Amino acid sequence: MGTRVAVAGASGYAGGELLRLIAGHPELELVAAAAHSQAGAPVRSVHPHLAALGDLTFTAADVDTLAAADLVFLALPHGESAGLAAALPPTTKVVDLGADHRLADAAAWQRYYGSPHAGTWTYGLPELPGQREQIATATRVANTGCYAVATILALVPLIARGLADPDDVVVVAASGTSGAGRSVKPHLLGSEVMGDLSPYRVGAHQHVPEIKQATGARGLSFTPILAPMPRGILATVTARPTRSVDAAAVRDALAEAYAGEPFVHLLPEGAWPHTAATLGSNSSHLQATVDVDTGRIIVTSAIDNLGKGAAAQAIQCANLMLGLAETAGLSANGVAP
Repeated sequence: MGTRVAVAGASGYAGGELLRLIAGHPELELVAAAAHSQAGAPVRSVHPHLAALGDLTFTAADVDTLAAADLVFLALPHGESAGLAAALPPTTKVVDLGADHRLADAAAWQRYYGSPHAGTWTYGLPELPGQREQIATATRVANTGCYAVATILALVPLIARGLADPDDVVVVAASGTSGAGRSVKPHLLGSEVMGDLSPYRVGAHQHVPEIKQATGARGLSFTPILAPMPRGILATVTARPTRSVDAAAVRDALAEAYAGEPFVHLLPEGAWPHTAATLGSNSSHLQATVDVDTGRIIVTSAIDNLGKGAAAQAIQCANLMLGLAETAGLSANGVAP
């Protein structure tokens, strides 16, 4: 018998990835896969790849069912997890994959999400300085946003080292369609997405205040792009240097920041991140250089948006909260081809 865990929102893409990771975790026991719209349906009717879950059926996401678990993962749309979390006993550990509890600034929440602020939980990115210890003692953790983690890991060491000007950061990032969730939307149909790249929420993406909060950036221009692939994020982060720097100095800052980290990998010089190389993993792949024309610092970052950007990151946080090995049930290796 392992630690009892439940998943609310288990019929979605992130919820399905949570179920897959829990099924292979040596210390976790799944006691409920909750999904209101699919309650009573076999899990395999929605997630046919999860053969190991046998005849498990979805349950309704009611408080009594979820409270039977030691830890609950909330994989719900933004704005829907706060009410459910508030109804759970305070002794129940919770990892929220939604945005409801990420921001400390209520005004920023209102500006980007347009609803009342639900309060702030411990931020769930262990690789941030001092954050691992806070997560380990927390009962409520707000998991990172997918674009946010790809950008934060690339940017934090540069600002912390004083290499990058926090007033001048530009991010262009492409994401697979699973980042938009499983709901049927005309612009996400295969015939609309295949062979096409399209920007969206340009100049007003909801991950901007989260990135600024975690990195100390003050001026951030962010352009997200929908890419014709199911999963993965490739972020290109550029920043004006505070002084003359070369690629070696930038790489040194990243190498020092992530020395010994099991899931953040600075690639060998000259090798650039690929989204496919992170597929199915909890890894972030980084590479850096300096633009020969403008002198701007450039860092590229690749993750699996359902892995390090969602479910695997949530498992990493849960491991810390439960006193388990941080890497338990997680892989740093991707799946290929």
